[in-house]
This record gives sequence, C-alpha cells and structure tokens, in this order.
Amino acid sequence: MDRTVPSSGNEEINLYLRTYYSLLRSSREVQIETLIEAHKRINSALHVAADEPYPDMAAFIYAILRMPPCLSRIRLVVMGQSEQVFAQHGYPDVESWQPVSAPGRRRRSFYDGDKTFAVYIASRSDIDDLVPILTAYQIERRKLHRLFNKPAVIATLKQIQAESGLPTSAQLGRLSVETAVPLEDLETLTKVWREETAVHLLEIARKKQRLSIRSLAGSLADYKRATRHWWKNVERNVPDIIFDKRPVYFISSNTHSMTNLLSGFAIEHEAELEHFIHYNGSQELQQEYQDILARNVPSSRENFLYYVLKKYESVHPATHQERIAHERNLGIVRVPSGHAFDIEVQPVELAKLVPDSLDGRLRLPGIESLRRSSALIVNIDYPLGMAAYQVLTEIARNAAEIRGVYIMGKAATLNGRIGDVMIPNVVHDEHSLNTYLFQNRFSAGDVAPYLVYGTVMDNQKAITVPGTFLQNEGYMSVFYQEGYTDMEMEAGPYLSGIYEMVRPKRHPYNELVNLYNAPFPIGILHYASDTPFSKGKNLGAQNLSYFGMDPTYATMVAILRDILEAEIKRIQSGGL
Repeated sequence: MDRTVPSSGNEEINLYLRTYYSLLRSSREVQIETLIEAHKRINSALHVAADEPYPDMAAFIYAILRMPPCLSRIRLVVMGQSEQVFAQHGYPDVESWQPVSAPGRRRRSFYDGDKTFAVYIASRSDIDDLVPILTAYQIERRKLHRLFNKPAVIATLKQIQAESGLPTSAQLGRLSVETAVPLEDLETLTKVWREETAVHLLEIARKKQRLSIRSLAGSLADYKRATRHWWKNVERNVPDIIFDKRPVYFISSNTHSMTNLLSGFAIEHEAELEHFIHYNGSQELQQEYQDILARNVPSSRENFLYYVLKKYESVHPATHQERIAHERNLGIVRVPSGHAFDIEVQPVELAKLVPDSLDGRLRLPGIESLRRSSALIVNIDYPLGMAAYQVLTEIARNAAEIRGVYIMGKAATLNGRIGDVMIPNVVHDEHSLNTYLFQNRFSAGDVAPYLVYGTVMDNQKAITVPGTFLQNEGYMSVFYQEGYTDMEMEAGPYLSGIYEMVRPKRHPYNELVNLYNAPFPIGILHYASDTPFSKGKNLGAQNLSYFGMDPTYATMVAILRDILEAEIKRIQSGGL
C-alpha cells in the first residue's frame, strides 16, 4: 500500500532541534542566549513576532502560563528524571526546596528560593517543550525590559504596587501610552498576574535576565527507570489491587471529568453549589444556571455543576477532602506522583461503582451487573508527548490484560473552531515517522449527542508534532495539503506503544503501520483548544473557560459509555 508521507521540509526546525540537543549534552549549563537566533529562524506559529522589535505578548503569556511565577527570578533551570538523578549531579536535597507549579503545565518543580529552578522531566518531549518556552520568554522579556525601563513607567508601577498591585483601567491606559504595548495585551497580562502584576513588571523593568538550562541525564534508560519508579509508587499506594491479576481499561484524559461522571459528588451537593453561584459566581455564571434550569439554553446542568465544583473547592478546601473520601468509597482512588514526574493515576474498580451515583448519561441497561466485574479502569492525567509511550508500555507490562486504550486530549485544528471534536483514524507520528492506520472505536454519532457548542468531525487525519513551538505556517501548510488537520502531541507515541503491545517487536521507523487487527478497541478523541492558522491566537491569548467543559465531558461520556457497555456485555455473556 502506497502512502504520501507528510514531510515538513523545514530544515530550520530540524536545525533548532539539533542545536539544543547538541548543547544539552554538555556537563555544564547552556545559556538560552545561544539559542535565540535558531529559535527566530523557525518562524514559529506560536511566536510570529519573535524577530520584530515590538513584543509578541501572545507568545510571552503562553510562556509564563507554562512556567511557575518565580520565573522572573530564576537564572538556572535544571532538568532531571528522578530524585536520584538530581542527587548524583550535586542537588541532593532538591525536594526540600519550595514546590512550585504553573497553570498550563503539570511538572513536579522546585525552587531554591534564590536563582535555581529544578524540574522533573518524563521524556524528551519535555525538553522540546521547555527549551522553546524559555527561549521565547527570554526574547520577549528582553523587549519588555527595553520598553519598561523608563523613569515614568517605573514611577507608575511603583504607584500601582503601593496601592493594590492590580492596575486600574486608567493606570493600564497610562502604561500602554508610555510603553507602546497595546492596552488589550496589558489587560490580558493583568488577568494572569492579578495583584502581582506590578511586582512582576517592576522586576522586568529594573533588571535584565539571562537564563541558562542544564540537562542532568537524557538516556532512554534514564526515562524508563523514572517511569518504573513512578509505577512502583502507584502499586505502593493501592496494595489491595493486584494489577497483574486484573484486566484494565486504560484511559488518558484528565483528573476531573471521569471522577465527576462516576462519583455523583457534584450532583449530591447541588444545593451548596447553587448557593455558591448565587453569592460568589459572576453574573454570567448566574444567568447561565438560570437559563439551564429554565431550559432556555441546551447546556448540560451536570457539566455546569462539575465546573462550579472546582471553583467551590478552591475556597472550601475541606470539600475537596470530602470528595476524595466519597470517591474512595466508590472504588475510585487518586494516586499522585511521588519522587518522579507529575502524572496522577486513578484506578477505578468497576465492581464498586454505585449505579445511582453515576451521571445520568452513563446509566445503561444492565449497569447493576458491574458488581460482578473484576476489571479496572486506570485513568492517567494525560502526559506530554513521548511520556505517553513510556507510561502506556509500563502499565501494559504490569496489567493482566488490556481491554481497551482510550485517549482524550487537546489538539490544534487547522479547519475547525475551538471546542470542536476531532476523531482520527490516521495518525502520522513525527517522532517515529510512522503513519498509523487503525479503526477508531468512535464515530461522530458517539459524541455528537453530548456536544452542545461544537461540531464533531470523524474520519480525520492527525499529526503528532514534537512540540507546540516547533511548527510554523510552512510546516502546517504541508500537512494541511495532505489532509492532516488535527495537530497534537500524544497519539503517535500511544500508537507506538500499542504496536509493541500487539506485535513481538519494537515499533518500526518511517513505515505505514496497520493496527486494524488490534485485539482491543482503540479510541482517540481530540477537542480543539487552538487554531494556529489564526496568527497569535493560542491559549496564551484566550481561555476555554466554562464552555471548554462541553467537549471535555462530551468525549469522556462517550469513552465511559463504551467501556461500561463492553463490560456489561462481557459479564452478561458469562465473562468476568
């Protein structure tokens, strides 16, 4: 069978990759300064004004959302796979440092309180993510320093800091005039930094920053060893579950949608959530809830309550602990990572689920028969890039049987809108250069009944890219011409892992790979979070907010319905 292999033909991207991997082989730190020219040459779709004198605020905000708030005080970023790796290279007490986190990335990270930031990485995809983010940040911070390092600007920022730290509309307008940074961009920056806005801008205005990065280890064995430590932590935390004696339905998604749908906690606490909306919710949320109750809008009441629950827990932390206990009683366990990369695992014992607690969309005929099931759902907080391959193959080695692999995640769409759902049956993987053909478990009809605000597109072709910054208009145009309109980072590595689960050898390289005869279902659902052909419009410039819940829950409902239907049918036909 012939195939037209998509080829970016972009030597600049390949040169950029070769440059920083070559430099990171050094036993010494590498200055980000040395990567700036290579970064600019790729003309990244996420950094369209990298080589312009004016700031690219979309790229800057994208970067700061994916790094912790201490970023402006950091001089050195140190990457390692495990606590042992850090200790072997002169950082024996890294986990005693201050834990820090970023809104847009899940990585176990620690800050020494001075100028060093330590981050755990799960695969080379973390490097392909971190290095361009830091380089983009360095480029844009330099521009902002030049614009904000003026007496009048510093005086305005000091005034803001002395008051509340959060600029007023008038003060933002003054800053915009004094710096020539568009008011809209400053308003977006204020939404990110809130009361810390003046603090961060003063740091940018007063001093230059020169970042360096150091990779402590990078062999495949190092990544596999870290993944093994990660899984051992899971086994230690759920000693009553013997994974090598239990069949598993594997899901890669997030930590909230599956548990909300299976536990019924939010529905049971609707009265408290309604009170919270009335007294603490925005006017838009209050109106949305009233419209849902009055059936003036097609939105899901359940999805809305799941969204509000997260906000409620942020101001009522005891409720979170109550929910964890409630979930555990239903056989839903949360295992956070320990001493390794940050991927939470949620084992679910199907036999312990309570039918009356399930979301109404999951109450299938025969659901009571699940109490005879020996199967588990193992849901992981979806990893980044090649970590997907490491994690899936590790779980497969430790489970008695894999009864299905289901992947739900974000993607960029080249022909849709934010909130649409894409269902691929062809995935080209830029890591292995393989083109995978498979029978996707889902079609549009499985998702469309639960999606209110978007469109479902099945029979799509997806491209797994090495990193978010590592794409440009020319790169995307080549794939678009070949019909690849769904761009994401995990499907290819997952399919490479599936290949090794069903074939007696390692996955190939640069081949057409047929997985139609896989002995278990493969379900891949992507919801659009970016439209990269709209220049500068990415999740650094906008937020999915409440309406981003719609595709998340539509896809998870489809996944759980498929798993529950399959297990009910198996039990009713005499299986276990």
